[in-house]
Amino acid sequence: MNAILGTAGHIDHGKTALIKALTGIDTDRLKEERERGISIDLGFAHFDAGDLAAGVVDVPGHERFIRNMLAGAHGIDLVLLVVAADDGVMPQTEEHLDILHLLGARRGVVAISKVDLVEPARRAAVREEIEILLDGTGLAGAPIVEVSAVSGEGLETLRTTLRTALRDAPRPDPAGCFRLPVDRAFVMHGHGVVVTGTATAGSVRPGATVRVLPGGAEARVRGVQVHGHAVEVATHGQRIALNLGGIEHGDIRRGHVICAPELDRVTDRFDAWVELRPAARRPLASHAPVRLYLGTAEVMGKVIWLDGRAEVAPKQSAFAQLALRQPIAAFGGDRFILRAQNATATIGGGIVLHPFAVRPRQRPDPRLPQLAAVRDAVAPPERLSALLALESAFAVAPDALAAAANLRPDAVRTLLAADPAVRPLPDAARAEAYTTAEKWERLRAAVRAALAGFHREQPRQPGMEMESLRSQLAADLPAKVFRAVVEQLALERELVRADSLVRLPTHSAGLDHAEERLAEQVAARLSAAGFTPPDVKQIATDLGLAPPRLLGILAELERAGRVARAAPDLYFAADAVERARTLIRDYAAAHGEITAAAFRDLISASRKFSIGLLNYFDRTGFTLRIGDARKVRRG
Repeated sequence: MNAILGTAGHIDHGKTALIKALTGIDTDRLKEERERGISIDLGFAHFDAGDLAAGVVDVPGHERFIRNMLAGAHGIDLVLLVVAADDGVMPQTEEHLDILHLLGARRGVVAISKVDLVEPARRAAVREEIEILLDGTGLAGAPIVEVSAVSGEGLETLRTTLRTALRDAPRPDPAGCFRLPVDRAFVMHGHGVVVTGTATAGSVRPGATVRVLPGGAEARVRGVQVHGHAVEVATHGQRIALNLGGIEHGDIRRGHVICAPELDRVTDRFDAWVELRPAARRPLASHAPVRLYLGTAEVMGKVIWLDGRAEVAPKQSAFAQLALRQPIAAFGGDRFILRAQNATATIGGGIVLHPFAVRPRQRPDPRLPQLAAVRDAVAPPERLSALLALESAFAVAPDALAAAANLRPDAVRTLLAADPAVRPLPDAARAEAYTTAEKWERLRAAVRAALAGFHREQPRQPGMEMESLRSQLAADLPAKVFRAVVEQLALERELVRADSLVRLPTHSAGLDHAEERLAEQVAARLSAAGFTPPDVKQIATDLGLAPPRLLGILAELERAGRVARAAPDLYFAADAVERARTLIRDYAAAHGEITAAAFRDLISASRKFSIGLLNYFDRTGFTLRIGDARKVRRG
């Protein structure tokens, strides 16, 4: 089992000295840190907790280096809050505690350091200060140990207390793909690029391919180290060093995330539940600029309150959308910190609810009930169901849901397959997207309304183009998946599909007696022309018909299955289409595929006619275009 122990506390309260006394490792690695006697950047060590391997992150206490503290505070399993007995609770003690509370820290040990410098009465007074400070936070009731790194008093008690706390409350394994927020990136002579960080989910091995977000560059893992030792696998909850190949040092910096290659989305806008802390001192207005910290990333942005309020006061919480100036890697459930624009104070923080949000169109935001459902979801199935309902899109791909819910794509498929309120598309065996029963009913009604409107406006047309219907109702849905939706609605007798056209079952364009005679003439001319039919303009000229009237007749012939429309101005007789279909099928069976040139030679026609027919077969699902060639689809 692995865990991360992180320090917190005011400058010069003895955090680094205490870690050295506990581990034998001096975490002040910079020359300036040793000269000045204070921690400036993150320091790292490892703590022997018996059967548990604990990495240690020692954070700086000075207010000027709070951004470095924030880079190390994520992923901490146990907090060691250090308060010096001579100073007592100080400003950075309070700010560090606020940060830990906002990041969800619920397990901690408090060390009253430098007790060799004070009398017993002062020890008791500082203990009381600490108990008051912790009240109402996630660390309320944490054990308090009096200790001195100089005299050694209390060190063994502190070791035992830390070991017990680390062992007693192991956190569950994070369910998502591998993620490592980068806190250091450097070049090691003879090895190349090395990055370090605390893994927040998943595992990594030498030889694996990883992705860098933002940016999307891929790299190969040459080597993996934990606590200075090469390992075959490193997992979440460990301090990890990765030696990466195939990437330049300039492509990675603190704030980036090294992750599994299936994670490829970043965001500059996400929905969240935000809590403002007393340190905010004054209400925070909607659209106010803030400095956001998530993982090891720091970025400017603005907070938009979604419930319609103009501002939110300290000690209050609300739904918000964070609009960022630069994209970051964020996932559902991630916690973040908000500081004032000038970085002088920590004003609040929160939890990411939907990492890939769209700009709110109105306030109060009508999605507030769905956001509340995501916030309150406890188990992964609840979270997935709530996210599906929250999404404005009709259907969502499993990879997008996995990132939004911070789950693996295979886990998403398994969980949704067991949910009777979720519909897989096109079906359970080939699920490429998922929707809810409620959204399905809404789409069903929208399809009926759209087709009814089309029939009212164009009563002589046999039906609406399926692609036009998709663009109008579900443009975000892939054409293949929408075709499956149409087929299901056809099975449910909601509509009738004829090749690429769809209509209501009750619709019939119909022709009068005179038009029926004209239709026979049109059909005869097309049939006689075979693979080289006259276009609409030529037929209208030959028969003396106005083009709109001719198009109505052609549409009725198409509905009856006597002609097929290959292009807006080009129709083929049904028998010519079937002969062409047979030629393509036979040729593809012998050669595996058919090119446009080969098909043109088969039908002895110009490119205008051959491409028209090939596009028709692509559109209706008989062929699949791959470059200049076509393959016959199975089934």
